[in-house]
Amino acid sequence: MTRVQQIGVVIGLAIVALLTVLRAGDPGIFKLIRGVTFDEYQRLVPRSFEPMPVRVIDIDEASLREFGQWPWPRDRLALLVDRLSAMGASAIAFDILFAEPDRLSPRNVVAEVAGVDPSLAEKLPDNDEIFAGAIAEKPVVLGFGLSNVGNYRPPVKAGFAFTGESPVSAPPYLGASTPLRPQLEANAAGLGHISLNPGNPSPVVRAVPLFLTDGEQLYPNLAIEALRVAQGASTYVLSGAPDRAGIMTSVKIGEFVVPLTAAGELWLYVSPDRAERYISARQVLAAEGASPAVAAAIDGSIVFVGTSAAGLQDIRVTALGENVPGVSLHAQAIEQILSGHFLSRPDWADGLEILVIAVLGCLLVVVTTFVSPAVALICGLLITAMALVASWLSFLYAGLLLDPLAPIVSGSIIHFAATSFKILVIDRERREVRRAFGHYLSPSLLHRIEHNRDALRLGGDDRELTVMFVDVRNFTEISERLAPTDVVAFLNTLLDALSRHVVANEGTLDKFIGDSIMAFWNAPVDVADHQTKAVRTALAMRETLAELNAGDAFGFGADQEVGIGIGVHTGLACVGNMGAKTRFNYSAVGDAVNVAARIESSCKEVGFDILISDSTARSVRGMALIEAGALPLKGKSSRTQILAVVGDERVAASQEFAALEVVHRQLMQALQSHSRNSRKLMGTAKLRAVQVTGGLAEFYKRLSGRTDHFREAPERVEKSAVD
Repeated sequence: MTRVQQIGVVIGLAIVALLTVLRAGDPGIFKLIRGVTFDEYQRLVPRSFEPMPVRVIDIDEASLREFGQWPWPRDRLALLVDRLSAMGASAIAFDILFAEPDRLSPRNVVAEVAGVDPSLAEKLPDNDEIFAGAIAEKPVVLGFGLSNVGNYRPPVKAGFAFTGESPVSAPPYLGASTPLRPQLEANAAGLGHISLNPGNPSPVVRAVPLFLTDGEQLYPNLAIEALRVAQGASTYVLSGAPDRAGIMTSVKIGEFVVPLTAAGELWLYVSPDRAERYISARQVLAAEGASPAVAAAIDGSIVFVGTSAAGLQDIRVTALGENVPGVSLHAQAIEQILSGHFLSRPDWADGLEILVIAVLGCLLVVVTTFVSPAVALICGLLITAMALVASWLSFLYAGLLLDPLAPIVSGSIIHFAATSFKILVIDRERREVRRAFGHYLSPSLLHRIEHNRDALRLGGDDRELTVMFVDVRNFTEISERLAPTDVVAFLNTLLDALSRHVVANEGTLDKFIGDSIMAFWNAPVDVADHQTKAVRTALAMRETLAELNAGDAFGFGADQEVGIGIGVHTGLACVGNMGAKTRFNYSAVGDAVNVAARIESSCKEVGFDILISDSTARSVRGMALIEAGALPLKGKSSRTQILAVVGDERVAASQEFAALEVVHRQLMQALQSHSRNSRKLMGTAKLRAVQVTGGLAEFYKRLSGRTDHFREAPERVEKSAVD
């Protein structure tokens, strides 16, 4: 394992540990995402609606239009109880609070009228007494709400038995409740809380607390109290954890066993809201009595009395996204218990999910660090798919609620972090390799290698190239008087300074051959005006060498200057990867390369440092060029027209060069025609040349010894090509 891989594993495991601790803390965002996931499962496969002996007596808009606004006088509710009881309701549960006296009671109305004899009011009927009398000896369950004021707690009508450790501290805490009218509280067969999601900020009701606790006593909710009363049961049998207090696992209510969360909640497995679940209170209270169909629906059913009227603001949101009356959720809880279709999130679910995050996280770190990103991505996708499938099948076939998103999100974060680290390392290593190979290859060649998968295969293409050779003059003499290490230092200083100009002018450094440089333009990528860029490179090399000599950069002394020769030629060459399959160079071969090398060798004979062929000169505009004759190059059957590069556009535009150019052209004509005037013109050219550059002195000095280079008149470079 490399050091980088070790660092990657350490960072990855640290992220795994952080996410594991975060999941163990179970922050609100995790709970929200988990709840939304379970909602989606229910929407995909909701609980089927089945006819059950459970009905909602709905104080709906039609009932309010028939009998007036809410609250109704309680003698009307007494009538409702009487009729429901007469029709055979097994339990009648009111999802309504009866905390204050009935203000519509005749006794209370008269008592508030000024000047009425109080003894008269005492003789009038009291609706609360009527209602209390109606519920006495009937299976009526009244509801109580939670309160932030006082410390009142209602009496408990049922007993409790426990198996395992005591679960009394498990449910949500009941600090205080709304007091019921004493006579109603006393006559009710059961009392249950009507809160559906106390302390839960979510508008969606997913789980209903079946019990509340004050730390010593448990208080059942309205639904299970109605189920107890309907069965005539007297006791709840609660199961706790065998070795830990404060945990609920299930409750037995008469003949039914209900699985619970550790906090005593029932996960609601809801069905779509159906009209068959509701009976309008107007139908029960009709003057002519309820219809036979209504009576048949009530007979033997657990009846919940509540409201769907929007103005009474008892509308809740289910996991299916439906807005339903709160009373219908109590009814659905009983339907779920009767049908035996439960959802369960066992107490080991959190531990399993935490373990999955830790184990799969470590696996992802290892996979992402040691295998390719593609394989790591496939593994990550497989883990995601496995988590989703396992969670879905657990819900579908066992009703288990196992969160797939916590492992998936955590795994995605781990995979992203590990992959990002790996990519950053690879990118850093790639930049380091690029920087290292930048000493050997031009940026264009590096770009080609990086972006072309065929760039590292053997083979070549025929392209027009401008090829340059650079050679150090008198290198043998220099190396003889220097130690080998000094020779290397000298070459490194010189070649480094000169080769920079090749790269700067979009050229490709082919190779260093001892004291020589080979470079070319227009490969591996197209280079516009490559002939001119090659000539500019040569001029820049000349200027750099002059600066090195002036500063005695080589340590040879001011009187020992280093010289170079540069040859440039443009022609067709084969360029590509050449060598063996396991080791090769990107290079160019062909006649154009040979000609460029021969031109560079001719610099000694011509006595000038920069020579170019006429094929290069034809495409060079504005440079100061002069003809240097037609040279017989080794390996060539015909002579090659050569031009000397005197300077750049600034030199070409000077009056001194213009004067030299006129004399030089006359001299070329005189040499080609064997004119006796050539010696005089040569002397004049020498004088003109001194005013342009000192480098031409040797050129004209040697001109008299190579007049045969001008005996044959090759096709002259057009003046427009050298201007």
